[in-house]
Order: sequence, then structure tokens, then C-alpha cells
Amino acid sequence: MDPSAYEKLFAVFAFVLGSGIGSFLNVCIYRMPLDLSVNEPKRSFCPHCKHQIPWSQNIPIFSWLFLRGKCATCGSPIAFRYIGVELLTGLLFLAAWLKCWHSEHWELAFPFWILLSLMIVATFIDFEHFIIPNEITWGGVVAGIVLSLIFPAMMDTDSHLMGLVWSAAAAAAGYAALWLVVELGKKAFGKKRIDLEKPEAFTWTRHGDDADLDTGENKMKWSDIFSRETDILVMHVTEALVGEKTYSNTTLTFYYNRLIVESDEYELDKLDQISGTVAGLVIPREAMGFGDVKFIAAIGAFLGLRAVLFTIVAGSVIGASIGLLMILIGRREWSARIPFGPYLALGAVLWIFFGPSLMDAYWNMVAPPM
Repeated sequence: MDPSAYEKLFAVFAFVLGSGIGSFLNVCIYRMPLDLSVNEPKRSFCPHCKHQIPWSQNIPIFSWLFLRGKCATCGSPIAFRYIGVELLTGLLFLAAWLKCWHSEHWELAFPFWILLSLMIVATFIDFEHFIIPNEITWGGVVAGIVLSLIFPAMMDTDSHLMGLVWSAAAAAAGYAALWLVVELGKKAFGKKRIDLEKPEAFTWTRHGDDADLDTGENKMKWSDIFSRETDILVMHVTEALVGEKTYSNTTLTFYYNRLIVESDEYELDKLDQISGTVAGLVIPREAMGFGDVKFIAAIGAFLGLRAVLFTIVAGSVIGASIGLLMILIGRREWSARIPFGPYLALGAVLWIFFGPSLMDAYWNMVAPPM
């Protein structure tokens, strides 16, 4: 067979495989944040009527188009994200295959496919839920290290042992770099002060092991506020009802599991609701989530030390640029809602396809050869 025919055949295979994997990634994106098994039920189901979808209606890309983006059973709309993920995964698998096919190490397409799949799941979950599951981050670290042992060319070496060592070192370096950013950011920007123009009603309502804090039109989940045991939320209230006791013009000091008011201390798991009027709050916050710290470790385990540096810088530049754009068009609140994980994923994708040449071009520009 003509070599060009082989290339076309494998290119088609890569796209078809990617779109099929994308269908499974949709399952992961939907189920993992809800703590649902990705294996049971084995078939996909409509998120509205829960009807399991037969294989004939679950063909990647084509089924969504044929059904016009609606469930065949209940007629409810199926989000464009589903065909988008399938198409995106297929195109990225195809691009990774073409890149590796024309290189000395065509076999690197396999670890690239795995990393791209992990990053797609992480990106869409982070966008919607502001979390990156440990199955993606720590699972990615383990997968990257094991694959670097099997395919040492991932770390640009011929030694299997050194592939493992460099992969583990890159994962550790990535983790340490962003952990330092998180800690420094906590010291510099670890508190957000909100002074209200006039006192507003608030309620704290417990739901099992979690709770909701409503202040005016804002609703916050208790577990989203507290990232550390040392975090403190302070509320300056004009009035508060705690249990059967009423307080006036005082300060409520909340820890994750307890409340201190003047000389009284309450265990929050013994309270159902706290209400009153609040004049101001001081809320704990993080520079970024620890999921991002673990995520860059997974990227480092797959791509190496140089990729860690490139990904962090590229992700930061992209994030800052988008944030500035949102401010310029009057959408400041949009930039505040975008997590950092997708920027890291985009930086890693740029590295896979263009990173080394971009870095070489940059250094030649900064320090041109004599």
C-alpha cells in the first residue's frame, strides 16, 4: 500500500477513535462531579428522563446531528457540549497522531491521547463545578510516571529508568511551583472584605454535612468558602438569631465547624439555621484551588520540566489576557468566574503542538546566537 494511503487510513482511525473516546469523556464530565459511577449503568442516559440510550442513538457526532440535539425518548434538549466534546477529542487525537507520525517516535501518540483526554475532562468539569477530581489529577500523575517508564521518549531520553525519574521530578516541580503560588497568594490576597451600603438579611442553613450562606442576592456553599481548617469567616451583624439566643451589634466568627459569638461557642453541626442582618463580611479566599496544583503535577508527569514552566507561563498570560478583555468589555464578573485549570490545559496543549519551537524562537529573540 502507498505510504500516503497508510497515513490517511491511520488519520481517519485517529479521528474516529477520538470521537468515540469523546463520547466516554462526556460520561465522565457528567457523572464524576456527582459521584456517580462511570461504569454503572454502562450505557449513557438522558440527563432529563434518565432513559438509557441504545447504541444506535449513541453514535458519536452523527447521533446528535440526526436527533437534532434532542432526546429521542422525551424530546428534551441535549447540550451542544456533547457533540462539542466528541468533535474536539476527535480533532485533538487526529492532530496528535499527525504530529507523532511525522516524528521519530510515533508511539508517543498514545500517551498524548491519554493526557489530552484527561485535560478535556478536567477543563469541562472545572468550568462547570470549579473542581478537578483527584481521579484526573493524582490519577494523571501516576499514569504519566508509568507511561514515562514505558515510553522514555516522553522525557526525551532513551533510558526507561531516567524516563521515570524525570517524570516524577517534573510532577514534583510543577506541584511545588503552584503550591508556592497558592501559599503566597493566600498571604497577599487571602481575605475579601465586603462592606454593604446598608445591612442586608442573611441566613445560614445546614444541609447534612454542608450548609448554604445567603446574604441578600448572593448564595454561597459553605464547603466552597473554607479550603483550610485555619480559614475564618467574620460577619459584622446588627442582629443575629443563633439557636434561641439573639445578639445585637456584634461579630460572628465562623470556622468551618464552629461559631464564636462574644463569649459563646457553638458547634455548627448542632445548629439548623442562623439568621439576622449583616453589615459587612470578611471572607477567606485562595489565589487558586489545590486542584490546579495537582493538575500541573499531572501535566508535568506527562510532558516534563520545560513543559511545566511553559504551561504555567502560557496559562497565566492567557488568563490575564482574557481577564483584561472581560474588564474592557464591561464583563469583569465573567473573568472572576473562570477557573485556572482550563488555562493550564490550554497551555499544555500549546506545548504539545508548538511549545518547543515557541521556546526556541523566544530564546533566539532574547539572546540571539553570536
